[in-house]
Amino acid sequence: MAYFYFKLHRIQRMATPIQIFDTTLRDGEQVPGCKLNQEQKLVIAEALDFLGVDVIEAGFPISSPGDFASVEAIAKLVKNATVCGLSRSVMKDIECAAQAVKHAKKPRIHTGIGTSDMHIKYKFNSNREDIIERAVAAVKYAKSFVEDVEFYAEDAGRTDNEYLAKVCSAVIKAGATVLNIPDTTGYCLPSEYGDKINYLYENVVGIDKAILSTHCHNDLGLATANSIAGVMNGARQVEVTINGIGERAGNTALEEVVMILKHRLGDQFTTGINTKQLNQVSRLVSDSMAMPVQPNKAIVGDNAFAHSSGIHQDGVIKNRANYEIIDPREVGVDKSSIVLTARSGRAALAYRAKEVGYNLFKDELDIAYNEFINLADKKKEVNSEDLNYMLSNLFKATA
Repeated sequence: MAYFYFKLHRIQRMATPIQIFDTTLRDGEQVPGCKLNQEQKLVIAEALDFLGVDVIEAGFPISSPGDFASVEAIAKLVKNATVCGLSRSVMKDIECAAQAVKHAKKPRIHTGIGTSDMHIKYKFNSNREDIIERAVAAVKYAKSFVEDVEFYAEDAGRTDNEYLAKVCSAVIKAGATVLNIPDTTGYCLPSEYGDKINYLYENVVGIDKAILSTHCHNDLGLATANSIAGVMNGARQVEVTINGIGERAGNTALEEVVMILKHRLGDQFTTGINTKQLNQVSRLVSDSMAMPVQPNKAIVGDNAFAHSSGIHQDGVIKNRANYEIIDPREVGVDKSSIVLTARSGRAALAYRAKEVGYNLFKDELDIAYNEFINLADKKKEVNSEDLNYMLSNLFKATA
């Protein structure tokens, strides 16, 4: 009996795989001014595949000949990830998506329709029954081309849960393998979104035949929190973009979700992402789209592992974990940055002085610090060149 309990306990503790669905090349590219050419898309797609994402949403094939050609080329290029093409619940859209992804090793069609009363009334001028019929027809038609069909219930965040469960049950019966539950307008609070996923997990007929997926927008700054709430309530796929790019305030950031799952929920969930590539891929997307990453952006921002306060600097120099919960090397950053400013203390000055070739004794450090403070009061930041020039006028290098 004891042995059985031990085995059961070990099984229960195994981490559950979470699929990472990257839509940088579709939802992310919808940012004004961030249009990519086909060559750039192929480079990013290859980088995403190497990063370890499970699904690459390569584009919206029906939207333009260029987008169709890019999705088709990506489908031929990608070696490991599923390649997905978006469509509306329109037969011509679905045919186009199917044609674009047909060369993929693992093709998927992503089709759907709005399900909130707002969309039903004001976008489609329709009714709930008709929307279910259109959803089912779209999934059945997509299923005639590919085995893997994902259905999105647009504006699910503002959709009545009971009706949403009916829609989901109907499309699973029609053959949907993934149910995308988008918080399209970034409306939900984490507790609301988590409850919605839990409700679907418990009430959708045939839910064991499909994967629940999150797709959260950041209009209220809650995209990542909502996605994590979804995972903790039964979602097994998370839809994300690199750097959180996307329409309006953006989408859930891939790097944030992955590192939260790894560092806070690693005993429960796992992903296939090679986190040491996160910084590199972030820079690739930022440069390709000419969309700078804000310096204080979590995980990949320039200041994510930078310290300028003397108290923080002293703590990090003594033990990085005093002020950093992630080792920067885990995400592809060489080391933490000790930034010299007027708020820096002696410990930081000694640390940076050693980097440029000066091992300062206490009395030398006192002299150097007085000079440094005067310089730092005049500049926002004292860089290595400034520091070396200052110290060379005071001392000879001891290293």
